[in-house]
Amino acid sequence: MINVRSLSKKFGTKIAVNNLSFSVKKGEVLGFLGPNGAGKSTTMRMITGFIPPTSGDIEICGVPLTNDPIAAKSHIGYLPESAPLYDDMTVTDFLRFSAQMRGLKGNSEKEAVEKVIETCFLQNVAPQSIRTLSKGYRHRTCLAQALIHDPDVLILDEPTDGLDPNQKHEVRRLIKRLGETKAILFSTHILEEVDASCTRALIIDQGNIVADGTPAELRAQSGTDSLQDLFYNLTTRETETTAETLTANS
Repeated sequence: MINVRSLSKKFGTKIAVNNLSFSVKKGEVLGFLGPNGAGKSTTMRMITGFIPPTSGDIEICGVPLTNDPIAAKSHIGYLPESAPLYDDMTVTDFLRFSAQMRGLKGNSEKEAVEKVIETCFLQNVAPQSIRTLSKGYRHRTCLAQALIHDPDVLILDEPTDGLDPNQKHEVRRLIKRLGETKAILFSTHILEEVDASCTRALIIDQGNIVADGTPAELRAQSGTDSLQDLFYNLTTRETETTAETLTANS
């Protein structure tokens, strides 16, 4: 459902994403792992059409994103990092607005709003103003708007960021369940989420894919049966990069 071929993004002379190629099929939950600054969010913004690639091709459900962006985006539900909300709206009003923006009307709108409120466990806060919500409930409201039109593809950028352990557990279970019928790509730097939610994972470092496989395959690659060890060995550590820079400049 998601096909990415030779995708690159440059910001001036900096290469943020370097010739990435991968796919995500229906029924697959792909975890996108990497340290801060690895290129995860940039890749997701290109896949959702938020920013254009420097080069490469993206297809969503067989639709080329560049050639027919509206049709391609209609298949996508997107939860960006730090997703915006309208604080003066109630949760229900915001979700109604989101449904209308997706072209839902009448009974279809009503049913969609009721479904995502239940799916994202928002029943207790549905009539509340968004400004009164805790961070966890705000995050769930953002996730609900991504699900409002029952998309075939979900792109989730750090979907458990800032949640408490119980909320993280609920969202991970939800992602795993949704992944049975959708194609899901979600970024994270929390390694335990791979086993909790993913059928497959990519590790990206400095814009390049450095590992790709099921959780079991990735642990086997580590030599120690540890995803953390593999991640540590394959990715650039910020402390080392800073030390190397200081050494070079001294």
